Amino acid sequence: MRDIRKQLIEMLKAEVKPALGCTEPVAVALACAKAKELLDEEIVENKILVSPSIYKNGMCVGIPGTDRLGLKIAVAMGFVGGHSENGLTVLETLDDEQVRESEEYVDTKPINIIPAETKDKVFIEVDLKGENNTAKVVIKEKHDNFVYLQKNQEVLLDTGDFHQEDIVEEVVSPRKETLMDTTDIKEIVQNVEKMDFEDIKFLLDGIQMNMDIAKYGLNNKAGIGVGFGIKRAKEEGYMSNDLLTEAMMLTAAASDARMAGIKMPVMSSNGSGNHGLTAILPIVAYNNKYPQTDENLAKALAISHLVTGYIKNYTGRLSAVCGCGVAASTGSAAGISWLMDRDINHIKGAIENMIANLSGMICDGAKAGCALKLSSAASASIQSAIIAKQGFHVPPKNGIIGDKVEESIKNLGKVSDQGMQITDQVIIDVMNEINKVK
Repeated sequence: MRDIRKQLIEMLKAEVKPALGCTEPVAVALACAKAKELLDEEIVENKILVSPSIYKNGMCVGIPGTDRLGLKIAVAMGFVGGHSENGLTVLETLDDEQVRESEEYVDTKPINIIPAETKDKVFIEVDLKGENNTAKVVIKEKHDNFVYLQKNQEVLLDTGDFHQEDIVEEVVSPRKETLMDTTDIKEIVQNVEKMDFEDIKFLLDGIQMNMDIAKYGLNNKAGIGVGFGIKRAKEEGYMSNDLLTEAMMLTAAASDARMAGIKMPVMSSNGSGNHGLTAILPIVAYNNKYPQTDENLAKALAISHLVTGYIKNYTGRLSAVCGCGVAASTGSAAGISWLMDRDINHIKGAIENMIANLSGMICDGAKAGCALKLSSAASASIQSAIIAKQGFHVPPKNGIIGDKVEESIKNLGKVSDQGMQITDQVIIDVMNEINKVK
């Protein structure tokens, strides 16, 4: 008999971890840092292949420690001062001199970043050549998942998940079956309720971490200043001091700071820092208004992260739709609904209300404007949970809502993954045109 509870805890430990900076450029920096370590000499030539989704999300986003945006500075920082052993906090140890050196690297040396013709959502290949050595590094499926390492002719790691034919548009790597393919929402919630607090206590670290960056965004106008603006609007009486406003304000402020490249880590969820903000901070807002025990908070967070992961299992790690809007906010809605009354029907209702609401929100890359989307997502999360608590939720066979919540999630996955592939390419084309990328 499978131990589902143990597997869910292991999944939480694997998918809820600190990250510094937007995870797409950070993953590229991580791959570059590892490749430079393997090369162990000055770089003469470089080639970095990234999946279209990585390319899109890294194009316009702030990078911690520098005022510059985008993948090229992330690549340079990985080369100059990245330490691969730090994982998704690979950029944390760079000092000011290394950042200046990285900026000079971008200005004086060629960095060859090429969108790979692959349907894989997370794919990064770094090929380096020096005077005496070569190095190849491949990350795939998850932002910190190395699947192939090679120095000269010696293969140091080969998980069997990388094949050169992956870099062909027609080839789609088969999706591996996970626990999320064989469980359901009720089983997830029931197992979380039985979890030992000590096993999931670490999830509370995400509250402190994400609140620290939210407080920065509230006290300093970073990025667009969405959270800062909501705070000011509340003080001036344009917005009320209620649960929805609190959730919007905290989540947006944290995203403002993160997308601006403020050098503070966040607790990520399922490979994304913004997912972590959206999965955690609406629950923090609820706790601020209706205080909970640490154990209940940890279990609500576990439900949030796991429901987020359940949805991402079908929509894909990265997609043409905003994962914060369709996945992480749905996770936090489920967690808040659980805190409200533990009613599984209300939890399912909150999830389906979210799917009916924000399923069409596009992802046009990581950037300052994400704070607006996270604000909307946080508000919808609270709204969906409140409405579901009253016993009201979208009926079956309403749009993409199916007969069961799991069917609704799978339908969302079909729309997000299969249905919007052309949309994703059009979004990238538009962004390239705007940014004059040839």
